[in-house]
Order: sequence, then C-alpha cells, then structure tokens
Amino acid sequence: MDNFIEIESSYSNLDRFYIRTSILNALTENIFRFNGKILDIGCGKMPYKEYILNNSNVKNYIGLDIEEALVYDTKVKPDFVWNGITMPFENNSFECAFGTEVLEHCPEPEVILKETYRVLKQDGIFFFTVPFLWNLHEVPNDEYRFTPFSLKRHLENSGFSNIEIKALGGWHASMAQMLGLWVRRSPINPKIKKILSLILKPIILFLIKKDKKTNVQFIEGQMITGLYGFAKK
Repeated sequence: MDNFIEIESSYSNLDRFYIRTSILNALTENIFRFNGKILDIGCGKMPYKEYILNNSNVKNYIGLDIEEALVYDTKVKPDFVWNGITMPFENNSFECAFGTEVLEHCPEPEVILKETYRVLKQDGIFFFTVPFLWNLHEVPNDEYRFTPFSLKRHLENSGFSNIEIKALGGWHASMAQMLGLWVRRSPINPKIKKILSLILKPIILFLIKKDKKTNVQFIEGQMITGLYGFAKK
C-alpha cells in the first residue's frame, strides 16, 4: 500500500510508515493556516490535494513541478510546469504555498524560496518539510540534508520572517526510521528480509509511540528524522 493519508503499518512499508505519518501530522497541525489559493511546489502526483481541500479554507489548488520531474503517476499532471528559475505566475498570486520533501532536491534552494516569496501575497504562508535521516533518492538529484539552522538562514535570505521550524521526530523515531529503511531497502536476502520485518515491526511501532512524548530541542547531540515548519511573507 502506497498511501499518504490512510497510512497502513504493514511489513512492506516499514521504510515509509514513519515519514509518511509524521509529514501528515505536521500538515494537519498547520492546515488551519491554509486558505484561498494554494501553490503545491514540486507537486508530483499531488497526494495531499483532496485532504487539503476537504480540511481547510483553500478554494483553489494549483500544482507546480519542474519540466523534467519524475512521473509518479501517469494519470496525474501538474497544473503548471516551470524551468526551476522563474515560476509562471504574477507577483502576489497566492495566499499560501507548501512543499513537502522538495527543497533537498534544489541545487540552489534560495532560487525556489525567493520565487515562492515573490508569488505569495503579503502575509502569505509557506509550509515545508525536509528529510534529515533518509537514504539517497532520485539520484543524482538529491542535493541536501538541512539542519534547522541552515534552513532558517536560507528562508531569511529569501525574505521570509516569522519562521518556525520543528523536528518531525527525535531519537526514538530516528531509530525506528533507520530500522525500517535498513530492513526494507538494504540488500538483504528476501527470505531474511521477511523474517526481520516480522521481528522489527513491533519494535519500530514501539519506538514511534515512545517518540511522541519527546520534546525535541535543537541542541548539541540531538538526532532528528526531518524538519517541518512555516514562514511568513
């Protein structure tokens, strides 16, 4: 099952379960900020479109992706494509924008952030998520793993203010995510993979549950799975 909203904790998705769940939780936490016209940056197959339309004050949902983007679903096309330099929209076109797991693929993050800032209306909101503990993916177009400090600097350099950045998960979730990635994606014999998945599933779920009580602070020695937050124009 490859779903972003109804996320099943099955043996086959131990690699994706936590990251999908944590992103959905972060989106749900901030969905009250969404209204009017929203821009989905790096939209792919727009997995959150119906969820946002049904649970926020968004009236118009626009999906944007780069011209050479990977095709995740041949039935779903972005509403607009762009060259990665200039978005095809006028200044002050959107009340809000969001990008989930997108900025790590941008060779020059401030190019996309400055364009996002430009097309947002005054007081517009940009919501984002980025991975920290994740395998190389979409190679060679996997550019960065952001710390909260570098991400805040890029946002400030692009004009944003009122920036709030939080961790998607702490130490326990990081271990759960790493175990899931290891057992499902590392080159293990398929029979051993199946056995290990059966053994590790309850451990992974236990670690995820334990992590919910963790108040993650960005201090020396802290481990995180990823980051999410919002910034204001």
